[in-house]
Amino acid sequence: MKAYVVLTDGVEPSGRLQEDIRGHVREQLAAHEYPREIDFVDDLPKTVTGKIRRTELRERVTDPTSKEAE
Repeated sequence: MKAYVVLTDGVEPSGRLQEDIRGHVREQLAAHEYPREIDFVDDLPKTVTGKIRRTELRERVTDPTSKEAE
């Protein structure tokens, strides 16, 4: 499972932050549900109504030419 995280202003992405997020999620969810990978992104793709476009996130993983791969 992969998680996409949008950071608030002033917070820098780091390995330590990834581990803190994983630890917190492990405490809240079952062992098989916590994210194995965490990607920090500037924003999440959304529909006009504000729902997250999951298919576009999946395409970022499978398409090596996507913005995420750069």
